[in-house]
Amino acid sequence: MAEDVNNLVLEHLRAIRTEIRDLRDTLMDHGHRFARIEIGLAGLRRDQSTDATGVAEMGLRIDRLTEKVQRIEHLAD
Repeated sequence: MAEDVNNLVLEHLRAIRTEIRDLRDTLMDHGHRFARIEIGLAGLRRDQSTDATGVAEMGLRIDRLTEKVQRIEHLAD
């Protein structure tokens, strides 16, 4: 009888160990996925920064063209 109890306990411990191993594998997989998401977000931030730089440069060019047009209009008057 005691041997049956010991076997039952060992069986449960093995099942628990298997479940823990599966959970550990799942957590590691999630960690890798989160790392890929973070890398993707960093790329998006870099792209946004580049876009913002381009927008600022275009604004500067428009300002310069506006000044030139105003000077031309002023000379024509």
